[in-house]
Amino acid sequence: MSRDDIFNLEKIDEDFVFNDQVAEVFDDMLDRSIPYYRRIIDMTARLLEQYLQPGDRVYDLGCSTGTTLLALAERLKAPALQYVGVDSSTAMIRKAVGKAENSSRAGSVSFVEKDIMELDVENVGAIILNYTLQFIRPLQREKFLRQVYGFLRPGGVLIMSEKVICGDSRLNREFIEFYYQYKKERGYSDLEIARKREALENVLIPFTGRENENILRHAGFGNIERFFQWFNFVSFVAVKQN
Repeated sequence: MSRDDIFNLEKIDEDFVFNDQVAEVFDDMLDRSIPYYRRIIDMTARLLEQYLQPGDRVYDLGCSTGTTLLALAERLKAPALQYVGVDSSTAMIRKAVGKAENSSRAGSVSFVEKDIMELDVENVGAIILNYTLQFIRPLQREKFLRQVYGFLRPGGVLIMSEKVICGDSRLNREFIEFYYQYKKERGYSDLEIARKREALENVLIPFTGRENENILRHAGFGNIERFFQWFNFVSFVAVKQN
């Protein structure tokens, strides 16, 4: 796994983009930047085991390098499951395909280079949407989640993780500071943290946890719960009613 030192360069000329440079270090970036990233995958697997049926398809929208999808393919036991990762980044899909070739479940996993906003599928057992909605323009999010709701079969489940902001300004500042401390403990310098924050400023636009719950509800989901939270990182499970 290549180490993420992208923001240790002398100059960053552009907003954050999912290019070859990012794809090469993305797995390290996730492990060092997303609190309890691997634990959330484990919790996701436990939840999906309760909802998936034999022959179901599991879609990971914004799959990046395929880490989550490949881990789920290794862990889930329901027979004849099919796993599909979708991402608009050529570099990410290339990386994911290369990792899948070394997986024991390669035959059940595929990756598609496509804008998830243009996806059209149906009767899906589960959809993963981890740290993806925050990169979609706010005015388009509810419409997109309505589409996601339509993709699922009755009883299908959505797993969604997001970086969030707090409604209370003091708590929001404190949570952000806790997160920066977390990154420092994992080897990022103050300079790297500041540069990444600047690069993401106009790209990643977080909602509050309650705002995310509201748009899930407006999209059609009736059963919505938070199953994980670490300060300003939250994971939700939402079930499409039968």
